[in-house]
Amino acid sequence: MAKKPEQDTNPETGLDDIAKSVLGKLDEHGVSVEQVLSAITAASKEVQADKAKKPPVKKAAAKKAVPKSTAVITKVDGQKLSTARLDWKQVWFSNCPMVSANNIDQELGWCRQEFKNMGIEYDFLRHTRDNDWYPHYRHNLKNLIRFGGLYPPIAVHADLNKLVLLGATWVYEGGCMAVRIDDEISQMKDLKGKRIGLSKSLNTLKNDWWRIQEHMGILSMLELNNMTKDDVEIVEFPYPDDWYNDPKMLAPMNNPTDLWAARDHKHDLAFRPLETSLLEGKVDAIYTQSKVFQHLQEDTGKIKMIEDLSRYPDYTRQVANTPAIITCTEEMADKHPELVVAYMKAMVKVGRWANENKRGAAAILDHQTFYRDPEDTYLGIKDVDMVPSLNALNMKAIKTGKDFMLEHGYIKNDFDVDEWARPEFLEQGINAWMEEEYAKKSWSKVAQGGKLKAKDV
Repeated sequence: MAKKPEQDTNPETGLDDIAKSVLGKLDEHGVSVEQVLSAITAASKEVQADKAKKPPVKKAAAKKAVPKSTAVITKVDGQKLSTARLDWKQVWFSNCPMVSANNIDQELGWCRQEFKNMGIEYDFLRHTRDNDWYPHYRHNLKNLIRFGGLYPPIAVHADLNKLVLLGATWVYEGGCMAVRIDDEISQMKDLKGKRIGLSKSLNTLKNDWWRIQEHMGILSMLELNNMTKDDVEIVEFPYPDDWYNDPKMLAPMNNPTDLWAARDHKHDLAFRPLETSLLEGKVDAIYTQSKVFQHLQEDTGKIKMIEDLSRYPDYTRQVANTPAIITCTEEMADKHPELVVAYMKAMVKVGRWANENKRGAAAILDHQTFYRDPEDTYLGIKDVDMVPSLNALNMKAIKTGKDFMLEHGYIKNDFDVDEWARPEFLEQGINAWMEEEYAKKSWSKVAQGGKLKAKDV
């Protein structure tokens, strides 16, 4: 077989051949090398000019990586509940739009500082998307401390999860009977044969605290005026009560003030579900809260009050989802008592500040409660002891509320309120606060500073 001629593999030899070929072609067409270079330079300038005219193409912003949720999802009655994964280096708090030291502290930040000194994160329940709203009503978050309305934690302790009662704050509110301003109804006896509204939440995941409050107040006002429910027609009004699942309401919030600001709560009729029915003539009277909702409703010029439980000397008639109480899970109290004591110390500290600065406290509470304005809030709290307690009055009021819920089927199981209470945490919180105050005031008078030293403290 004949051998193929060997190919020259030298790259420089190949380039020389290409150059000669190109020059030969240019000569054939009468074009010089200088003309070619000039044409290339001109074309390059045109391309650069075109690029300068066109706006620069913006690069799409890189999408932020969404951190994977570590929430714990459970199902109740076919509905999903979400809570943050349990971490005892984190304490969550929750409260109601009521008069309490915690509602003031969420602006002062003294409780957060107590926990920060311990290396513990302290945040509002809804500070993370991992927590939905339901731990406030179901206490299904073990490291949550709640300061709020009376009825939900009673229902939880009776029928869902064992809780610990830590303290309470009594307010003088009760309830009113509201009617239309132009109706010829001026006293309770005028309601004989008339219709009184009673709301019914269709949300089965939470305690129907507003209905219980209405129910208890209506029966009390009838009884105090020598009437019974048989003298009137009770008309039920079911409503969805489903704002807890609104995507807008599930966005993270720093503290409860963010919630009430987002909802314009003083004018949000979701908190007064029967007011529209009253004004439309579907009922002749409805229950409302003394002072708080009362003044907002009177200010409309469309509603008046014909009875007010807050004016009666019998304080047991004024139980209306009150007193506001502090609760935590048994697991937190038994296994992490230092967290509970830190919280109670802060509540004592804030409560004493509020007692000494009622107008300042009123200005803070006005952002969250249903009083008309700061002055109205001040008038509502001026006689309230803002330091939580488990005194005999509070304990009797709690028992009154629990007994009503049991009697009328709002809870299935009974329990002893005195055994529910764990006063040692409040006592230790008071002692811790006293020691801190003594140390601050004695520092300049004692060579090495001072600490309160008492037996068993």
